[in-house]
Amino acid sequence: VCIVGDPSPAKSQFLKFVEKVAPIGVYTSGKGSSAAGLTASVVRESGSRDFYLEGGAMVMADGGVVCIDEFDKMREQDRVAIHEAMEQQTISIAKAGLTAILNSRTSVCASANGVLGRWDDTPAGAAHIHFQSNNPPPFPLLF
Repeated sequence: VCIVGDPSPAKSQFLKFVEKVAPIGVYTSGKGSSAAGLTASVVRESGSRDFYLEGGAMVMADGGVVCIDEFDKMREQDRVAIHEAMEQQTISIAKAGLTAILNSRTSVCASANGVLGRWDDTPAGAAHIHFQSNNPPPFPLLF
């Protein structure tokens, strides 16, 4: 579900409430999150120089809900990175000699402001958020 509307009608507060009442809930800001922070990353251990996987918000919310605030302010490459997680409910990673498929069976609740910063009643719902033409909106419900 993606909630789209004017700035300041408590969309962020609603997402924080959803995170608190969900048995498994993770809240993140789309503006400050990277693709690795939303999905997964490979980290080098300082002492042994070994690599290990570290799950991001979508992996940590497996079996629950991830709340992404300011979805409209996310960089396009970060939106593309969570596309597999939203469609297939898995995250495939192949870095530093490690290959893995991580579960991300999570519901996504996001919020965004309109394209021009204000809500306009004339266009259809998906027209209120700027998506690239080759990457359609991943949300079945825009509210």
